Amino acid sequence: MAQTAKEMARLVIEALEDKKANDIRVISIEKISTLADYFIIASGSNRNQVQAMADNAEEALGKAGYHPKQIEGYQSANWILMDYGDVVVHIFDEENRLFYDLERIWRDGEVVEKDSL
Repeated sequence: MAQTAKEMARLVIEALEDKKANDIRVISIEKISTLADYFIIASGSNRNQVQAMADNAEEALGKAGYHPKQIEGYQSANWILMDYGDVVVHIFDEENRLFYDLERIWRDGEVVEKDSL
């Protein structure tokens, strides 16, 4: 696994924690998909928090020289998807996280503890 993906994942987790993200999950999907190495899933309690989490993650990655391929859903802020190639970040409001349940959809992936990144 590319060291850069682990570094990116660590930066995202720190940025999300800094904005008090709820229930941060890291799922390694590299063995089951070519989409990315990691999905990072987190939620916020309101639109402003969800946007602040995305802003902080984008800023932290940008300072480290990583730039998004694409960011979707920022305006509505019910599900912001940030595609960084090897790492895809999903930031939800709590209602949409329950509705889309990515953890169930990607259950074949391996849940990674942040300490092992």
